[in-house]
Amino acid sequence: MTSLALLMSDFEKEALIGGMLRWFHILAGITWIGLLYFFNLVNVPTQGKLDGPTKKAVNPELLPRALWWFRWGAAYTVLFGLILFYWKYMRGANMRDAEGGLSERAMWIMLGMTLGLIMAFNVWAIIWPAQRTIIRATKEGQKPPEGLPEKAKLFSRINFILSGPMLVGMIAANNAIPFSGLSIAVTMIVSLLIIHVMLRLSAKVGASI
Repeated sequence: MTSLALLMSDFEKEALIGGMLRWFHILAGITWIGLLYFFNLVNVPTQGKLDGPTKKAVNPELLPRALWWFRWGAAYTVLFGLILFYWKYMRGANMRDAEGGLSERAMWIMLGMTLGLIMAFNVWAIIWPAQRTIIRATKEGQKPPEGLPEKAKLFSRINFILSGPMLVGMIAANNAIPFSGLSIAVTMIVSLLIIHVMLRLSAKVGASI
């Protein structure tokens, strides 16, 4: 490993470290957001059609596994995202523009980061604690506390909705999209419209082969 490092230039080392950080960030993000979409587009419509005995048999096996990958995917997405932000922006050349002001790229990524941090907080502070209580109640054949399933569903939906603008911020930062009122409005409206359509379709599609 030492000899390999000696053969690499400083530029190559920087690129390798940055690339690996991005790889870990994307892998964790796919896990997190993929399960977020599974919960909202597949699991919620399905759960509404399951009877009590079926939920008692299926959910204590299915949901703990899904929620484990879901919450730790969120945690590692944030962890590697913050490290990557430090590596590529705070210590790199992407934070400032030619005039020394905050670059448009940095503003986009910080918008995406802010939404991502809100979503991760919702996962760990609200969704996971609520689901843990619901799963225990289901396993014991009890009704969960009143309003708790609705609360968990609401914040999961909030995260699903926020994921559209969050991904816009992440993608726009690396594709030189101008950070202007018009571009923000257009990209946010389009992303939210697509999320809305997906939610509306989730109860209707995929029910048969």
